Amino acid sequence: MNIDLTAMPTSLDAGHFGLAILALLFFILFITKKSAPKETLTSQTAKPDTEVPAPKAPAKLKDANPDAALQLLTLLQQEARLVDFLNEDLGDYADADIGAAARVVHEGGQKVLKEYFTLAPVREEEEESRITLAEGFNATEVRLTGNVVGQAPFTGTLIHRGWKATQVKLPKLAEGHDAKVIAAAEVEL
Repeated sequence: MNIDLTAMPTSLDAGHFGLAILALLFFILFITKKSAPKETLTSQTAKPDTEVPAPKAPAKLKDANPDAALQLLTLLQQEARLVDFLNEDLGDYADADIGAAARVVHEGGQKVLKEYFTLAPVREEEEESRITLAEGFNATEVRLTGNVVGQAPFTGTLIHRGWKATQVKLPKLAEGHDAKVIAAAEVEL
């Protein structure tokens, strides 16, 4: 799959932009979520006809600290006006106006990603190439789709290379900082 990132779209409808924002929010949740044990993920993602050993003990779940997610949401609001955009009713705007706003969100979101995260593809192979997953592959890094039966090795087509964070450099929070305040109210005097 080849994607020309230099091509400029001639129009952007609200549906596709909404999907892009939803994907960004899922990315935020993915980054802030602690990874579960591999055995549990394998049993959760496998189809019923796939032989997966039963977990020995239920996985212990930890409460997630929302401060990092709130901090990322704050950065996306500061640089991309993401919260403002998502809370706006777009029904009365023309697609061209939505597209112009999308450019601000996109550029600001890119700035946040580049400044605070180092990302790398999960798989190095080209998309649409045939790959083989050996027994013991990391089920947290690769999601099997389609007709999943039997046991590894699995051979299939790489649809998406995936992304993983290799480094996260969020700013330190001052003691007493209220991370729940995403954007302070502004009062001009």
